[in-house]
Order: sequence, then structure tokens, then C-alpha cells
Amino acid sequence: MVLLRMARCVGFALLAAVVLLIGTWCALAVWFRYAGGDLVRGTLAATVGLLALATVAGLVTSRRWLAVTIYAAVIALVFAWWSTIRPSNDRGWQPDVARNVTATIENDRLVVDNVRNFNWRSDQDFDQRWEQRTYNLSQLHDVDLILSYWSGEAIAHLIVSFGFNDGRRLDFSVETRKERGEEYSTIAGFFRQYELLIIAADERDIVRVRSNVRGEDVRIYRLRMPPKYARQLLEEYVDDVNALSREPRWYNTATGNCTTLVFGMVHTLRPGLPLDYRILLSGYLPNYAYDVGATDTSMPFEQLRALSRIHDKAMQADGDPDYSSLVRVGIPVPH
Repeated sequence: MVLLRMARCVGFALLAAVVLLIGTWCALAVWFRYAGGDLVRGTLAATVGLLALATVAGLVTSRRWLAVTIYAAVIALVFAWWSTIRPSNDRGWQPDVARNVTATIENDRLVVDNVRNFNWRSDQDFDQRWEQRTYNLSQLHDVDLILSYWSGEAIAHLIVSFGFNDGRRLDFSVETRKERGEEYSTIAGFFRQYELLIIAADERDIVRVRSNVRGEDVRIYRLRMPPKYARQLLEEYVDDVNALSREPRWYNTATGNCTTLVFGMVHTLRPGLPLDYRILLSGYLPNYAYDVGATDTSMPFEQLRALSRIHDKAMQADGDPDYSSLVRVGIPVPH
């Protein structure tokens, strides 16, 4: 009897935890995504949250199954509403994420439409330039990992940069596609608040805006990647940008962000790569790359990390046509 009572207690505790977890998620989903005003959203979200608490209280009464049935019906309604929220490529976007990238490959000729090449003076003051660029894939030379830190070591924004023998670079950045007047929220990113966009950009745009304009701590790591695999990775990006132009997708803070998407591409090329918590804590991704031998390993990682920082070089190279090569001076290339 004692064991039976203990089992029932554990069962009730687990059920209560599930009820509260789902209820909290649904309340937040309503708060972030319901189309009504703050009062309506707040009232509905609070109602869902209170219903979850009432259901937990009802679990210890004789009417527990009635409480669970009412709760399940309401949660089913929330999920039915949630399924109607669809991503779109047609909204009032902020200028820096206004256009979808598309690309074509014919033999060794890569043509990329809507490469962003803004001239940034501040986040609000910039010249817009969207360009079509052509690259020779037989001249693809290297791949770099670029991370921009703005709040501690755990979280960073990831950019992947492809270098060609003629000195040009093509950078890709997975972004939240924000509408005009919309601000980024990590929590909102779990709840279909933002569409996902992959930006193709000139490095003097996508890196310089972070290092020189916003003053973020930008670090560059040269990767050990033969041209054959660099091309395959670039082709993965081409497939993804074209797919996004046809079918929009939601950004997700945990499962569909700048790091997890790139890892998914690389994992396609190297299926044996181990999963690691540093894929989610994107700021530590260079440590992971170092441990699997993807960066220079001829020195301790702390020394490599110090050499990867480009702030001073970026400030000196500001506006220089050779910005990309100047900010890489002193960063070791793995052999």
C-alpha cells in the first residue's frame, strides 16, 4: 500500500508538472502572438495560466477528471489557433531584411541576387544597396567562422564567410526578419514572432556594422575546410536561401537560429560530428570547432581566441576597400 501511494503521488506530481508546463507555454503563446490589444492578450493569457493552476488544484479532488477534461479542451483550442499562424515573405519589413536572397549555380558560375551592401553610419542612418554578384566557384578558397558578441561569452551571432582567390568574400548570416518598429526578444523568438531570413552580404556591411558601428566584440576564426567541402557548404546555403524565397519559415530561439541551422548544414557534410551543448550556447562554438580540429590547434585556445578579436583592426580599416584582408592580419590559418 505504501508503494502504491508513493506511485500515485509521483504520478500526480508528474501530471501536475506537465499541466503547468503546457499551460505556461500556451499562456506565453497567447501573450506574444494573439492579435488583440494588450488588455485582451493579457486577459486571455492570464485565463489560460489560471486554468492550469486550477487544474493542478483539481487533481487532488474527486473531480480531477472533469478538471483535466476542461483543461484539455481549452489547450486543444489554443493549439488549433496556433496552427493557423503562418510565416510570410510579404510584410512591412525593416530595410536591412527587406529582400530575399536567391542564387543560381551553372557549372562553376554562382550568381547571387540581393547581396546586401549597405553603408552604415548608425543603425538608423545608412545607404541601401542591394546588388547582384557573380562568383567563380573554382576560385573558392576558404571558409571563416565569424562571431559577434554583445552580452557575455555564452551567446554570439554567427556569420559564415566564403573567400575567393580574387580577394572577395561572400558572407551569410541567419537573421530574425523583423517588421518596421519591431524589437528583438529572445523569449518572443520561441513563439513564432519572427520569420527567418538568410542574408547574403558584403563583409564591409555585415561585419563592419557590428564591429565598427555597434561596437560589438567580433572575432574571426579561419577554418580547416578543403575547397571541395567549402563548395558543398556554399551549395547548402544556396539551397536554403532559394527554399526560403519560396516557402518562408519561422525563426526559433532554440531550434532555428544562426548556429543550429549552420550546424545542420555542416552535419550534412560530416555526419559524424558529435552533438554538443556549445551548439546551443553559440558563443562557445569556437571552442567546439577547436576541439574537433576545425580551427588552428597549434596554440592553446585562449591564445587563438585573443588573436581572433578584430576590434582595433576593424576601426583602423573602417571604409578601406581591403577591409576583409586588413581585419584578418595576424589570425592564423590552419594547415
